[in-house]
Formats: sequence, structure tokens, C-alpha cells
Amino acid sequence: MPDEIRIPDLANPSLTDDQLAARAYAETLDIGLNSDSILAEASERTGLSDFGPEDFRFRLDLLCDEWRNDLALLKLGHLSLRNKLLQHASSRLLITDVLRRHPEIHEVEINEPIIVAGLPRSGTTHLVNLMAADSRLRALPLWESYEPVPLVGEPARINGVDPRFQRCNDTWQMMKTMSPLLAAMHPMNPEHIHEELELMGPDFASYNYEWLSVSPHWRDHYYATDQTPHYEYMKTVLKILTWQDGDTSGTATRWLLKCPQHLEQLPVLSSVFPDATVAITHRDPVSVIQSAVTMLAYGQRMSRDPVDTFGLIQYWSDRVLRLLQACVRDRDVLPAERSFDVLFHEFMADDISIVEKIYARSGLSLGESTRRELTAYMDAHPRGKDGRVVYDLRGDFGVDPAELRERFSFYFQRFPVRVEVD
Repeated sequence: MPDEIRIPDLANPSLTDDQLAARAYAETLDIGLNSDSILAEASERTGLSDFGPEDFRFRLDLLCDEWRNDLALLKLGHLSLRNKLLQHASSRLLITDVLRRHPEIHEVEINEPIIVAGLPRSGTTHLVNLMAADSRLRALPLWESYEPVPLVGEPARINGVDPRFQRCNDTWQMMKTMSPLLAAMHPMNPEHIHEELELMGPDFASYNYEWLSVSPHWRDHYYATDQTPHYEYMKTVLKILTWQDGDTSGTATRWLLKCPQHLEQLPVLSSVFPDATVAITHRDPVSVIQSAVTMLAYGQRMSRDPVDTFGLIQYWSDRVLRLLQACVRDRDVLPAERSFDVLFHEFMADDISIVEKIYARSGLSLGESTRRELTAYMDAHPRGKDGRVVYDLRGDFGVDPAELRERFSFYFQRFPVRVEVD
């Protein structure tokens, strides 16, 4: 992999033979992107039938309808989206089952979590993975976020490996074959620390579905709906994970979480996790948009025809705008003594110093042993080790960075972020 990676074919992808073959094969399939077939397959896969409260059916139907009627989505896109919904439906069955059999899980406590919020592509991933190297904290690896509860009757280990980890790794290897530049933009290896909004998936909630496919109808429903019940659902799944670790009270576990969605849900986040310490990353939103739409456009070459680069800019510029408007409006909901603003350029200059400041707000010390753990993580994960993607908002998307930045003047007035894209 070259040190500098340029993607000149975002709008008009040049596909490899393997990519073309995968798309052609998917076109031969009959893919049932509807709730009845998804729920039936989830029941068959898990051997369970109780999905819990039925309010989720409306949300599942909304997603299926929107994606099924998206004419630009290829069948490979339908298959990928259906598999995601199947994964969430299966987890919902397993979550409902374990809570029925072990109602004491509801008594588990989630105490004083450290939560990272901030725009996508603003350093949240590096910050949470760095702090996750601290052995005192419990973080959420990707494989466990996808399947938080094991399948009933499945061995805990097969050849020494959790089968959930193996399934996640198999998917990652396939993704690297189909989208080989993804690792340089956003690695999705099984041990990578992921976002807890994945735990809202079994409740068919969160803005995560917008990242899977541009979904304006879903977005509008999300905006119009109080997200508190879905945050409570996610918290319950965290209780399950804590209990599965053997901490039956929760008093020995301190969670480390992160999710960009929290930016526009700070009052809800504060209500559901009232004793949390929240660190909010801040970065030039133009740089964020440039990075995000490049990643999304590259990812769409397998699932959409055509790849609508103009539509991506429109959708995600508006989405980032609304995230930041909510953040500026609600930032003071968070108590000053338990919150901290992380400027991207300062974090990149001295990441461990920033972690130390966050820890000071959360009552943790950064002793020598912890410092060694963080340093070992950074030594093993140097920035750009998988190559550095060259982003070009003007050349690839026809957008002038300065004109786009004008929409975010209110944000620059509130937070002293550094302009990155000329």
C-alpha cells in the first residue's frame, strides 16, 4: 500500500474483476428486504420467537421500505443492508431471551462511564481506542458490538476463538477484498473499539442507518422522535455485557464509550448517564465532511449505481450542520466539572496529555503503568500505518472549502478549532 493513497474514480468507479463478479452474483439473488422474512430468518437462526415489545416493527418496516424503493441501490446493497437488519433482529431475540431468564440483569449498575462525543472523522476513534488501552476501563470491541449476546447453545470457543469474533473477522477479510482502501480510512477489524450506538441496533434505532445508506425518511423519523427509550435500551445491553463479564452488580466495571450521535443528543445522554464524564472532540467541519464523503463514496462503489457524489455532499453537509447546531445549543447541559472539549489540533500534537486532562475530570489518575499501556498502543498503531488517503473536496466533489465553511461560522465562534482545508 503506498504512503499516499489517491482515489481518482469516486464518481465513476473502475471495478476489479472480483468486485464485478460479486455484483453480478448478487443480481441473481432473490433478496427479501422486508420485515416478515427478516424476522422469520432471525427466529430460525436463533431458535427463539419472542422479540419483546412490538413497537420496533414500525421502525424496521420504515427502513425496509426506504431501502427497497431506493432505485440506485444494487442488489448487493440490498443484501448488505438486509444482513445488517438480520443481525439486529437476531440480537433482539437473544437480548429478550437473556433478560427473561435473568431479570436480575436490570439491577446491574453502569457507574461513571467516560463517553467520547464529537463529529465523525474528528479524532473520536483514535481517542477511544487510545483510552481503551487502559486496562482499568471496559470498552466495546467491534465483534462484541455486533453480537452482544452469544447464540443459544453455541460453544464459547471454537479452536480457542469466540465464534462471534471469527464471524466478525471473516466479514472484515471480505471487506478488505472488496474495499481494500477501507483500512486506511476507517479500520473495522474485530478488536477495534466501536460505537455503542450499535447496541441500539436491536431496537432498530440510531442514526447509524444513515451511514449504511443515505436515508432521508429514516433521518426525518429520527429527528421527530425522542431518543431516550433507545438510549435506555442501549444501557440495558451494557448491563448484559457487564453481567456476562461476571460483574453481577456493575460496581467493578467502568465503561468507556464513544459515539458522534451524542453531539445532537446531549440532553438525552445526560439524562440516561447522569454521572458520566463526557469528552467532546472538535475539528474543522469542512475537513470532517471532506473525509466522510470520500469514505462513503468509496464504499458505495459496490452497492450503488450511480455513485452520487453531489448528493453525498448535500446530505452530509446538512447532517454535520445539524449535529453542530445541536452541540452548540446544548453544550452547557453537561456539567463543566465532568466535561472537556478536545481540539483536534491539540489532540494530534499531544494525545496522552489530552487523555490526562480527560482523566482529571473523571477522577482517574494517569500513573506510570497506565502511561506505558497508552504508549504501547501508540507504538503499535502509528498514524497512517495503512497509508494516508489524500482528500480533495474541490477536485472530487466540485465544492469550494471556503464557501462550505461559511455555513459553520457559528461553530467557529463557539469553539477555537483550526481551519484545515483551504
